[in-house]
Amino acid sequence: MVLPARQPVHARRRPGPHRGDDPREAAAGGAAARGGLSACLILLSSLILQACLIVFCLPLAVAGETLRIATWNAALTRDGPGLLLRDMERGDDPQLLAVERMLAALDADVLLLTGIDYDLGLAALGQLAERLAGQGLAYPHRFALRPNSGRPTGLDLDGDGRRGGPRDAQGYGRFSGEAGMAILSRLPIDTAAVRDFSGLLWRDLPGSLWPDAGEARALQRLSTTGHWEAPLRLPGGGSLRLLAWYATPPVFDGPEDRNGRRNHDEAAFWRLLLDARLPMPPPEPPFVILGDANLDPEDGEGLRQGLAALLAHPALQDPHPRGRGGHRDEGQRGDPALDTADFTAKEGPGHLRVDLVLPSADLQVAGSGVLWPPPGDPLAEVAATASRHRPVWVDIVLP
Repeated sequence: MVLPARQPVHARRRPGPHRGDDPREAAAGGAAARGGLSACLILLSSLILQACLIVFCLPLAVAGETLRIATWNAALTRDGPGLLLRDMERGDDPQLLAVERMLAALDADVLLLTGIDYDLGLAALGQLAERLAGQGLAYPHRFALRPNSGRPTGLDLDGDGRRGGPRDAQGYGRFSGEAGMAILSRLPIDTAAVRDFSGLLWRDLPGSLWPDAGEARALQRLSTTGHWEAPLRLPGGGSLRLLAWYATPPVFDGPEDRNGRRNHDEAAFWRLLLDARLPMPPPEPPFVILGDANLDPEDGEGLRQGLAALLAHPALQDPHPRGRGGHRDEGQRGDPALDTADFTAKEGPGHLRVDLVLPSADLQVAGSGVLWPPPGDPLAEVAATASRHRPVWVDIVLP
């Protein structure tokens, strides 16, 4: 499986002592050929050339280069706290080994992982980064916040007569931190400027579809997992803001459609934020909204109006990343090449497009895709072992 060639942010062609295009070597080679310059002139010419590079060339070093931004629900969750770290340290888990191979093929500069267990010291995330570094994939910058999944409410939200169950948490979770979000990045993350919207109460979202009138109204948060704004520091100066979320699936509830309503509102949050209809100010461009919406724009269950309005927002663009899975479900309305997940097991809804990367309208998109290897590709079995989801990527030209 070969992704389109690009000029990544971590592999810029810059003059250096071990490069064939080193201007110092060129100057010295020219002096040797002429044979008539003194050592002082050689030194002077080298200094002048380096000064010119500093003044004129460095501002152009980032021009035209691309940044690969990706998201993937890599299913890095286990049955209890600490078990993900345990499996990573053992180093022989087939699913984790498949995840590493997929990430190596993806080669993203910035990656939002969804469905990854959170721990306070980010030990599991750090272990993953170390294992990837051993394969030549350096992610020196890492970030995660405690998710709402598994965060206790103290209430019996699901009405089963007991408190403290997975469905009684702010977001479904058998333990605090189950199936959260995390960022791996080759660019620095401005952690001091991060905005966490995950504490917003569901009832406080304008026009929300909040279904309950009971005691949960006073404490139920909108975000199942989280809504974040995490600024990246760009090489040429300035910031690129990642707007990340991981929504609830619009199923696994009753006739009240609580999860369907919540899923709708989790997507609607971004539209309202962009329209300056929330107490917090909208993000400054450029930015990228990305994550697992857990809703297909055309297929499967769910209330699509919230997501449809987000995809049509004038501040955004949808590059329609495409994969090569080669599947088509009976009765499928959407384009199968846009699918990002395989839910065909156990009579599931089939193949769906649920993972999104949506750059702001001011960004120039150089390419996009879904890392979905076609049948027969050596990576196809690896992808299926790693997760039901496939990585989605977009290459943007650095602003």
